[in-house]
Amino acid sequence: MTVTVETGTWQLDPSASAVSLRHKTMWGLVTVKGAFTAVSGGGEVRPDGSATGTVTLEAASLDTKHAKRDTHLRSADFFDADQHPEITFAVRGADRLDTDGVRVTGQLTVRGVSRPQTFTARLASVDADGLTLETEFTVDRAQFGMGWNQLGMMRGLTTVTARLRFTRTAA
Repeated sequence: MTVTVETGTWQLDPSASAVSLRHKTMWGLVTVKGAFTAVSGGGEVRPDGSATGTVTLEAASLDTKHAKRDTHLRSADFFDADQHPEITFAVRGADRLDTDGVRVTGQLTVRGVSRPQTFTARLASVDADGLTLETEFTVDRAQFGMGWNQLGMMRGLTTVTARLRFTRTAA
């Protein structure tokens, strides 16, 4: 797919976007899956084709379809949503790698802790209405102060999957 992305300002379409996570628990026997129901953001594509922007998730919007677990994930043991209501990814650069690959570099902030994060996304579609990026990357939750691990049940990295639809805003 050879595509051209227009220069200008882009707004995230929350109704056409999804951010989810999964993490192994119970000593690797069970995978907990959840999705953030409140996502927002926007960005700018520069004349050289690079991009900057921000994607914001409401920490309390994480839904794993298990109310007691969701309450625990929102607590100070994990996201501490009362003190840190937003999870943000500030895109410092997004550069085309090939026809549909994009290297994204930025700063991930969770629980007030910011860490650099780089991953590869795929430009899944570009049309007259907008563009869609898809990515999957891993995060070490301990780097963001989420060290709760009763009886050593939680192992490994958390996988984040995102499908983000952006529409071009009027000039």
